[in-house]
Amino acid sequence: MRCPYCEAVETKVVDSRVTDGGAAIRRRRECLHCELRFTTFERTEDGGLVVVKRSGGRQAFQREKLLSGLRRAAKNRPLDPAALEAVAVSVEEHVRARGPLVPTDEIGRAVLERLRELDEVTYLRFASVYMGFEDATDFAREAGLLNKATAPKERRRRG
Repeated sequence: MRCPYCEAVETKVVDSRVTDGGAAIRRRRECLHCELRFTTFERTEDGGLVVVKRSGGRQAFQREKLLSGLRRAAKNRPLDPAALEAVAVSVEEHVRARGPLVPTDEIGRAVLERLRELDEVTYLRFASVYMGFEDATDFAREAGLLNKATAPKERRRRG
């Protein structure tokens, strides 16, 4: 460990303590050259989440890429951007809990589950890309399934 004051390489550990609920180790160090003390933290490195594409290719999970897709699906919809961010965070937490390798179809299903509750139009837009809709009958079929899966909306009585 290099001293932040004189940049000497020779240091010694004076004290070590577990911190952050066991997620890190705090070390108090002393420089053997200038004799000043400083603190370092040791944490495990996040192994990263890898997305397994339909083609078999792999790439690192990018929450921003997921959020970009959510924003496109929600364009011109009355949704709070924080709600879309919450969907992205929730999906990321879900897939991280599953393990370091996650197939794209699992990410897509997790997104659709959350969008179904948030906004039906955004759900259909995202589903159209995720499921590869080819024509209006695909939209109609999915809208029918969406209506069956959600409670009917109350109709206003006239009069």
